[in-house]
Amino acid sequence: MPLKILVVDDSAIIIKKLKRIIEELGHEVVGEARTGLEAIEVYRSLNPDLVTMDITMPEMNGIEAVKQIKMDFAEALIVMITSHGQEQMVIDAIRAGAKGYIIKPFKKEKIKEEIDNIIKEFQL
Repeated sequence: MPLKILVVDDSAIIIKKLKRIIEELGHEVVGEARTGLEAIEVYRSLNPDLVTMDITMPEMNGIEAVKQIKMDFAEALIVMITSHGQEQMVIDAIRAGAKGYIIKPFKKEKIKEEIDNIIKEFQL
């Protein structure tokens, strides 16, 4: 069953690449956001099955956005997208409620693996 996915990143190039990969994997990108604040608003309006969330963004970073989304929607499933060298931020994101992470530059196989893990673990 295809998942409805919200893609959050401040880079249009990353959003485009993630969207292409997610759709190739048979899932649907139902929304996009460029900041943590926008991610919260879009999440509220769309209630997606899964979110891919960048860590470093303007206005509000991904970790703060995860905390806020999880406060309002405890069942939210969020996978962080991060750059090399942000290990402590990944740990903080997992503590905030993220369910996994993908390191940039990412490959289709890694995205598939993380989505499949979420589907299996949460029986989606």
